[in-house]
Amino acid sequence: MEKKILDILADVNDELLTYTGNNMVDDSIVNSFELISIISELEDTFDIEIDAGEVTEENFGNKDRIIALIKRMTGE
Repeated sequence: MEKKILDILADVNDELLTYTGNNMVDDSIVNSFELISIISELEDTFDIEIDAGEVTEENFGNKDRIIALIKRMTGE
């Protein structure tokens, strides 16, 4: 699962794989269009629905937080 998530992130912006901060949008690692692309691809790949209320710094601040979110949403 983690490899699939990392592949999705790398396809959008390979800087996400090395970014260690806490807010990839505020730190200008990704823009809003790229974030929407990530969300869409995660939803399609893992057959989940990510509500707008879940798109927070706590869930999308960096790759580790995204992985944790997807694991929670898929029960893994």
